Amino acid sequence: MNGAQVERFFATLKSANPSPQTELQYASVFELLTAVLLSAQATDVGVNKATRRLFAVANTPAQILALGV
Repeated sequence: MNGAQVERFFATLKSANPSPQTELQYASVFELLTAVLLSAQATDVGVNKATRRLFAVANTPAQILALGV
């Protein structure tokens, strides 16, 4: 897709749903990114259950890294 096609694509999405909502629960851009990555493998409900506990103890890249494997 070229730039003009991308612009038209996003304009079409916006006109169809100007205020899209997600069921994912998040408080920061990092939390949203993490939840979206997890949602590729699970339902939003399941992701929310996991991230509710995860984000309580680690909600930044450094804190996630510090958890280890």
